[in-house]
Amino acid sequence: MAISKLERTKRASINGTRHRLKIRGQEPGYVYRIVNDIDDRVSMLQERGYEIVTDKNVTVGDKRISNPTQEGSPVKVSVGGGIQGFVMRIKDEWYTEDQIAKNEQIDKREEAMYKDSKTNDFYGKLKITKD
Repeated sequence: MAISKLERTKRASINGTRHRLKIRGQEPGYVYRIVNDIDDRVSMLQERGYEIVTDKNVTVGDKRISNPTQEGSPVKVSVGGGIQGFVMRIKDEWYTEDQIAKNEQIDKREEAMYKDSKTNDFYGKLKITKD
């Protein structure tokens, strides 16, 4: 009996490509990231609106035979060197607001660089482009 293409389970690639930090099972309306548990990075992001993901349907990386997690515990992954990375998320609209604020700061710095290059008698030309 032949198995149709639609019924076949998607197999992992054997060409060496792995997705060790891919976050699966993401809920729409949120932006997800893996945050290394170094210094106060996790708590700092919590203060900015991120939350630690505890959803049992969210997984990180390739499929594993055994990846036990207790119900309600944080989703985390070993990122090497004894460091754990926690899966965190933030609402889309808050993420977008943060990105706009970051870009405004960058625009101000670029404007200041351009203004300084005109007023300080620098030689040459300064060209700032955004790709």
